[in-house]
Amino acid sequence: MEKLNLNDVLQYVEQNIGSFHQKRIQSLDNLKLSQVLKRKNPYLFKAKNMLTAEQIVKGLVDAHISSNEETLFGDWLEGLVIFINGKVYGGYKSGITGIDLEFDHEGVRYIVTIKSGPNWGNSSQIRKMISDFKTAKRILRTSNSQLNVSCCKWLLLWTR
Repeated sequence: MEKLNLNDVLQYVEQNIGSFHQKRIQSLDNLKLSQVLKRKNPYLFKAKNMLTAEQIVKGLVDAHISSNEETLFGDWLEGLVIFINGKVYGGYKSGITGIDLEFDHEGVRYIVTIKSGPNWGNSSQIRKMISDFKTAKRILRTSNSQLNVSCCKWLLLWTR
């Protein structure tokens, strides 16, 4: 295990935070009202007492921005976690579907999914994650039957 140099983390953030903001802008540039309308339930507008086109469009754009920012920031945080783990444990972005990070520590191969926020998934998404872990373990053990594999979910929570 290596000691983490916080200047490396600061440099990573400075070099990569711009891509988060650029993707936010790009998402809005590519936003098409017709596509957003297809994803929304029109009865919800009535239930929320949205009666004018302006209210509906503002509601759609606000919902898109919020959802998109959560996804983009979660992806950005995943990159940060992988960077930090790479510096400390030599970890790397996994090539296995559904697995975000792999690293070895004390004779164990850790396979990790990274989630941000306390309510990251529903029951079917949790079942999918468990299935992805089982598949990943099977893939890793195919190439090395003696490999000790441990599955982890890292939940990134922010407190004030």
